[in-house]
Amino acid sequence: MALQVIGAGFGRTGTLSLKAALEMLDFAPCYHMMEVFAHPDHIRIWDDAAHGKKIDWKSFLGGYRAAVDWPVCHFWRQLHETFPDAKMLLTERDPESWYRSFSQTIQMVMQRDPAGVTDPMRLAHGRMANAIISEQTFGNRFDKDHVIAVYKAHNEKLKRALGSKLLVYDVKQGWGPLCKYLGVPVPSAEFPRTNTTEDFLARIAPMAEGRN
Repeated sequence: MALQVIGAGFGRTGTLSLKAALEMLDFAPCYHMMEVFAHPDHIRIWDDAAHGKKIDWKSFLGGYRAAVDWPVCHFWRQLHETFPDAKMLLTERDPESWYRSFSQTIQMVMQRDPAGVTDPMRLAHGRMANAIISEQTFGNRFDKDHVIAVYKAHNEKLKRALGSKLLVYDVKQGWGPLCKYLGVPVPSAEFPRTNTTEDFLARIAPMAEGRN
């Protein structure tokens, strides 16, 4: 199996809803940061990738038909080169709206003091996520103007690099543009809407604190 869809949009752009939608369209399973929590052995591979080590992407992601969210979006170039026939998606939302969501969820977790966390898996996951998101994406700067500038620059880089091969997509658009781009029928079921800020905090906060 080879990746058929690669989502290059940052987290908090509807990536968990997109994961659910892609799986409903038979692009399943779809990789997402939640997969890292489910497969702790993946942490080392992403950490190796963050530190420039060569990754056998075909072997690592060979069991998935789609991949979205961090850490995938950080390595979109490598994945696009490895899976050149995969459809490329950029989930995008209004920068101010995205920043509000990001700052209340992922940013808050990134800036949390790890003191007191004893679970080795949580600590390793935190180090990997910090390397990819805090350090390499945002340069350890989380002031609003900088964060939004990085977000915009990432999106513009994708648009310039991929042009008409890229679907720029807001999940609020629902099934229409997504199904047309992927060449699949529109399902009768409603488009999935999930992972609000409240959902994120309820799920992530205990894990970030090292609790089971």
